[in-house]
Amino acid sequence: MAALFFYIFSTFTVASALAVVFNKNTVASALALLMSLVGVASIFVLLDAFLLAALMVFVYAGAVVALFLFIVMLLDVQGGVRKPFKKITIASSGIALVLLALGLYSFWKSGAQTTAELGQIVPVGATLKNYGELLFTTYLLPVQIVGFLLLIAMLGVIVLSKKFEGLEDIK
Repeated sequence: MAALFFYIFSTFTVASALAVVFNKNTVASALALLMSLVGVASIFVLLDAFLLAALMVFVYAGAVVALFLFIVMLLDVQGGVRKPFKKITIASSGIALVLLALGLYSFWKSGAQTTAELGQIVPVGATLKNYGELLFTTYLLPVQIVGFLLLIAMLGVIVLSKKFEGLEDIK
């Protein structure tokens, strides 16, 4: 029964993520992102990681999507015809294919673990203390990198939201 729910939630999550990418309306994309994050939270519930599911809903689905919607409305993005950048499209497609190939290669190389190997793993436990210890010891550098990326994104939004004089002449 859990496998059925996993397939339902994962299909819903992937479909919502594809709607984020391929939707031309930015507000509809942000709402599809909200649905995708709720789908990920539901998968966390299936894994009995209730804290992560609650954090996903409160922090990402609540705050981040609201921030995205605020920024979209602040920038007042007009829907129009976008010219595709052929060089960027080709380069990003190539990078995506390389990353996909590396992921598949690492999955193939690692091999499937047997249940005997899985039985030897000691579970850490899903307590807040264990999350905090892992967050500030093992995963300290990735958390700091994500924090700096969010800071850079915030500065980029501030620069983009400013109304510059004289830009009408460029168009």
